[in-house]
Amino acid sequence: MKVLMVCLGNICRSPMAQGILEAKVEKYHLDWSIDSAGTSGWHDGEHPDQRAIQTCLKNGINIRDQISRKIRPIDFSAFDLILVMDQSNYDNVIKLTSHPKERAKVQLILDYNKNTQRREVPDPYFDNSFDVVYELLDEAIEEVIAAHRKVESVT
Repeated sequence: MKVLMVCLGNICRSPMAQGILEAKVEKYHLDWSIDSAGTSGWHDGEHPDQRAIQTCLKNGINIRDQISRKIRPIDFSAFDLILVMDQSNYDNVIKLTSHPKERAKVQLILDYNKNTQRREVPDPYFDNSFDVVYELLDEAIEEVIAAHRKVESVT
């Protein structure tokens, strides 16, 4: 399974999601590949926001070495699942697709989180809600794994 996490700048939410999923993939001994990207490309080549790094470190996850990049058309063939953080990310990613099969890969990550009514992961860049974002992503990612482990065992 290959999963791409996507947010706007690829310096807060999607790097955190990538790090959380990588840690869980290791914990559960899954043969999954994880990456992240942004829809804007504003921060191409940069490391994650220091607040995202600190929040992940506080939870035992190191995302320091991640490098921001913009989503590319090739990502639609390279990844099985593309998880976006909010509706704006979804709309921007869907615009890049050229086939219904590609569109089917794109989902809102919080659609997996059964413990919240939220459909969007808030952007912590401006309001500093990194702990809230971490918790939302952590819960959703457990459900992503549960859902896709079932699919893998069926195929």
